[in-house]
Amino acid sequence: MSVRLSTDVLIIGSGAAGLTAALSLPSHMKVLVMCKGKLGTGSTAWAQGGVAGVLDEVDSVDQHVEDTLQAGAGLCDPAAVRYTIERSTSAIHWLIEQGVPFTRVDGSEVKYHLTREGGHSQRRVIHAADATGLAISETLIQKVRQAPNIHILENHVAIDLITTDKINSDEEQNRCVGAYVLDTIKDEPVTIGSRFTLLASGGASKVYLYTSNPDGATGDGIAMAWRAGCRVANMEFNQFHPTCLFHPKAKSFLISEAVRGEGGLLKLPNGERFAHKFDERGELAPRDIVARAIDHEMKRLGADNLYLDISHKSPDFIKTHFPTIYQRCLEYGFDMTKEPLPVVPAAHYTCGGIRINQQGATDLPGLFAAGECTYTGLHGANRLASNSLLECIVYAQAAAEHIAQSDMKQYNPEKLPLWDDSQVADSDEKVVISHNWDELRRFMWDYVGIVRTDKRLERAKRRVQMLKQEISEYYTNFRISADLLELRNLVVVAELIIESALSRKESRGLHFTRSYTQCRDKVEITVLSPKQNQTERRQGHRPT
Repeated sequence: MSVRLSTDVLIIGSGAAGLTAALSLPSHMKVLVMCKGKLGTGSTAWAQGGVAGVLDEVDSVDQHVEDTLQAGAGLCDPAAVRYTIERSTSAIHWLIEQGVPFTRVDGSEVKYHLTREGGHSQRRVIHAADATGLAISETLIQKVRQAPNIHILENHVAIDLITTDKINSDEEQNRCVGAYVLDTIKDEPVTIGSRFTLLASGGASKVYLYTSNPDGATGDGIAMAWRAGCRVANMEFNQFHPTCLFHPKAKSFLISEAVRGEGGLLKLPNGERFAHKFDERGELAPRDIVARAIDHEMKRLGADNLYLDISHKSPDFIKTHFPTIYQRCLEYGFDMTKEPLPVVPAAHYTCGGIRINQQGATDLPGLFAAGECTYTGLHGANRLASNSLLECIVYAQAAAEHIAQSDMKQYNPEKLPLWDDSQVADSDEKVVISHNWDELRRFMWDYVGIVRTDKRLERAKRRVQMLKQEISEYYTNFRISADLLELRNLVVVAELIIESALSRKESRGLHFTRSYTQCRDKVEITVLSPKQNQTERRQGHRPT
């Protein structure tokens, strides 16, 4: 049995971007926010560091812009960077107005504590202790639950976007008119018609074997937008966070960059510091440099992990600044006030994604996107720490404003064809999904990780093409499941990453290849187009 719903705006994803968009839309619009599990289980709640913005009188938009451009290794879109950072102060004030409990300076009722992270020239990261994402998530969830025009659909996984071309509509222009989704509790498909759809589905770091992201970071929005005809950009730039806690039961627990910002030191097993040998900024160099330094030393020594040490600071300082990290580490048997923490790099952030403009619009009319699933031009070849939550707020608000000003009568979403699974059967070989899932993530880690070569990338390309065919056949013949849908999306994203990486004949930012160790003089973004099914090398940054 299939269910049909309709709404003015469908938002796929319930992190900072999705909830901000929902709250920024006018109250007369009917909004449906859909999430895979329960509200608050996405990547936003895992973000520890904070939100970067111009909040101190000693700081300036120009300085923040310059730091972002530096971290982006020449690939940022300067217009997008300035657009975002010029709106940073108002975006953060909006979060404060919603009630986010940012940490204040001791004894002050009005002044907020700002920390500094790698790549920043100033203290400009506002935070809620060391659990900023959780504070933002909980605050926005509370607001959304109180909004009478916002309906929440938990435990639903998107299958695919619905476009007028796919349903043989008589519309002259192809347009997104909703999505097919799977109710994972009732195990039944749902057809959702919408006048406008916004993808806020997060990144794709689960494509790698080791990641700091929750299980849902499977690139769903990127894959669905690609299948619907949208271009993607800069998919080769995948940020690996340098310091994930190394423990078999920790499951992707991140040791925030703020630990290094407040004096944490990276050390070899013998206690020797090494970061300064790779960059004069040492522990405060951008993440790509620090991650490669750790990867290099681990491989040189044959070590399973290295160490991050802040035990030289007072116990009170550590417990006050990093209460969440301190408690979690204690649970795993580590006292960071007395000893260094074992760390390894892990896939952390997808810097590329669906190509959008400054209004959050994709190539497909009716479809918008915001947050980690997008490419805006802000991050370039490497994301500056704590710019990600800022990007979520700024572009979600911009998309909501544009949607609010658009013609509501452009399409009637109430009469879409229902999902049809009458021609498929139940699978008796679900082990295929788990095996393909494991194989995909392992070869992506081995061949398309922190350090790449053309030979490794070609190996990965052959394997991903074979897997993609197997998964497609499975999807065609058997009833869908959440695991199958995520695997189907992951293999699409993996192929996009590999194709983008193969097309970049240089090392730049997060893309480091031994086949081309130098930066080229010519600076170009990578744009993949499903219509041509080929790579475009482009100077420009804005969608047409």
